[in-house]
Amino acid sequence: MNGRRMLATAGRVLTQLRHDPRSIALMLIAPSLLVGLFAWLFSDQDGVFDQFGGAILALFPFIVMFLITSITTLRERRSGTLERLMTTPLEKADFILGYALAFGLMALLQAVITVSFAVGVCGLDVEGPLWQLGLVAVVDALLGTALGLLASAFAQTEFQAVQFMPLLVFPQIILGGLFMPRDQMPDVLQTISDWLPLSYAIDTINAVAAGDEGGDVFGPLLIVVAFAVGALVLAALTLKRRTR
Repeated sequence: MNGRRMLATAGRVLTQLRHDPRSIALMLIAPSLLVGLFAWLFSDQDGVFDQFGGAILALFPFIVMFLITSITTLRERRSGTLERLMTTPLEKADFILGYALAFGLMALLQAVITVSFAVGVCGLDVEGPLWQLGLVAVVDALLGTALGLLASAFAQTEFQAVQFMPLLVFPQIILGGLFMPRDQMPDVLQTISDWLPLSYAIDTINAVAAGDEGGDVFGPLLIVVAFAVGALVLAALTLKRRTR
């Protein structure tokens, strides 16, 4: 891995995004709009948004970054850009980490906007510090980025990349603890939930919302980070130069 080549890749991705306002709007604005819609939907029911709003903050950035990253990376392969880049000293790890860095910066902006909107406009009430809420949103977005990079290594078309959502995203939404506490699930489903990274992201954000500290917050968050790193490693190992 070469730091200079990784930074060059990240710069190239950010330059491309600058000329794609629709993708920027999807990453930076769509999560806030979805959070606002959820808050509006339950505006007449006291406490519902406060109960589920934190988990929603973990969910929407994850989904959006998964979609954007998987489709964008796949286009690099289909267009032959990656194949041309691989004729240079650029290594697969440089490419993957460059993408992760670029989308990580976008995830940071996304988290600031979404958390500010949820708290300042929608009135989300959390007991813990807001910077922890933002940190969890960033890590969740990075997890979505990492899984999106991994999914793009196996997809042949943009449609196939979207089809990975039922495999990699939907089970995590259903079993992550958003609809039912994980300790109340049937034993088999709880065991499956224990192996899904979004479960720990929701655990973390619920801990922040409740004002918990220390291991209750950072323990599960480190598990999410470990899953994200593992997905990036697998993405680098399985990345193909071109989709034929």
